[in-house]
Amino acid sequence: MQDLNDMLYFAEVAERGGFAAAGRALGIPKSRLSRRVAELEAHLGVRLLQRTTRTLSLTEVGEAYLRHCLTMRESAQAAADAVAQVRSEPRGTVRVTCPVTLAQTVLAELMPQFLERHPLVRMEMQVTNRVVNVVEEGVDVALRVRATLDESGSMVVKRLGEGCQLLVASPAQIARQGMPGTLRDLARMDTLAMSASEGRASLRLIGPDGREETVQFTPRYVADDLLTLKHAALAGTGLCWLPDYLCLAELEAGQFVRVLPQWSQPKGIVHAVFASRRGLSPAVRGFLDFLGETMPGNMRAGVDR
Repeated sequence: MQDLNDMLYFAEVAERGGFAAAGRALGIPKSRLSRRVAELEAHLGVRLLQRTTRTLSLTEVGEAYLRHCLTMRESAQAAADAVAQVRSEPRGTVRVTCPVTLAQTVLAELMPQFLERHPLVRMEMQVTNRVVNVVEEGVDVALRVRATLDESGSMVVKRLGEGCQLLVASPAQIARQGMPGTLRDLARMDTLAMSASEGRASLRLIGPDGREETVQFTPRYVADDLLTLKHAALAGTGLCWLPDYLCLAELEAGQFVRVLPQWSQPKGIVHAVFASRRGLSPAVRGFLDFLGETMPGNMRAGVDR
């Protein structure tokens, strides 16, 4: 049977551009490495490398073979990581960033559970709505809530939950201004918003049969914090779009009334973003697994920003 180590040796030689560099990386003499790759070529019956006195290049079949060698190497590393994860108790520091409202509601309840489960883990959480560069800022995991995952670029993404925003109002406001029956009725209602341009706010809504409408309105109160807007809505200041995880308890208690339930904003996707699956510490892997286990059952997330 073919020695799979030879595939690893060949991959190192190809990636490092020569036997000397690969030998130093592997801790194997250059002569032995050259002999093993030559034996691999003899076993396969093809030439994988073109050798000259100064250069080393891959043949066409060598390029194809290298792709399979790299896949094998990554699978072997993943298998080793899986075993290490089981054998190694999570410990050390996990650095996380999280949007403000998600941190103040869902994560505020979940983090004590995670830390109780893993007593050797420390958690450093940066609570911000700013988009954090995971690699440049030394963050292990960035939690985000977006309508799409397209902006994640080359980062690895783990989906954690999905949900929507609801248009809600207090019973006092409905008694004062009436229940709107159509989107046009919103023009006569007091409204709240996270942002406005020159006093006007705009929302893309999805209605019956997937029909889309863009609604423009003049909010009476603008604040870039959802909890602040929630308190204003409870006080009857205006209608407000809130993530369902932020207002379901109030709806059930009768403190909020659902308005125009046939209309909604595009669903938001709660997801974790991190640089690579390879090399994750047991603490970070444990945190990601914990979120995957607990978040879908505890929340249906809306778009935080």
